[in-house]
Amino acid sequence: MIDRSYLLELCQQYQLPLTEEMAARLDTYAQMLVEWNEKINLTAITEPNEIVVKHFLDSLLLTKAIDLPQGASLIDVGTGAGFPSVPVTVLRSDLDLTLLDSLNKRLVFLTELCQAIEVRSTCVHARAEDGGKDKKHREKYDFACARAVSSLRNLSEYCLPFVKVGGAFLALKGPDWKEELAEAKNAIGTMGGKVERVEEFTLPDESKRAILIIRKILQTPPQFPRTAAKMTKKPIL
Repeated sequence: MIDRSYLLELCQQYQLPLTEEMAARLDTYAQMLVEWNEKINLTAITEPNEIVVKHFLDSLLLTKAIDLPQGASLIDVGTGAGFPSVPVTVLRSDLDLTLLDSLNKRLVFLTELCQAIEVRSTCVHARAEDGGKDKKHREKYDFACARAVSSLRNLSEYCLPFVKVGGAFLALKGPDWKEELAEAKNAIGTMGGKVERVEEFTLPDESKRAILIIRKILQTPPQFPRTAAKMTKKPIL
């Protein structure tokens, strides 16, 4: 399916310690992604080299942006097809991974995928605003991550409630991250977060990426997160 040597070459260029065995597992991931994509909408990216760059490399750069401690708990909010967290956990099998999505069909795919590529994970079928208020998940994770789900303002409200004080929300964003961050500043603070730093990357196709590390410094007030409708009606400005 994918050109494993190309994937390994890129990972070497970006100083990512991917092994041939890990590349083989990501190859299986790519095959399953394309097969399942014919049944359910998982991705618009199906060309092999684009999967390597825009899904796998893009996801793995998370490990360059932040040092994830051994055994850290990570929840991927609105995980979709498993990006960025499943490739990250292929590289870092010690992580305690939870995959949250509102569409059960995606979780069926992810359950089969994780079994096939030997990634330990827990799948949670819930909307982010419900999961963030559930005592089993609220402020229980060292890290929450999200990629291409919503605006940063809304993402902060969805994701920071999952994070323990002292942990961090990791937002994977494109080239417009500065505008999104300016719009999201008050929402981040309201949720108990503080922007620690932003790591910027350029992919081999010259597209720009940014990973925002938002540290959780205070507990999230109990009324958050709100529903998507309430976020739209009364955004935190």
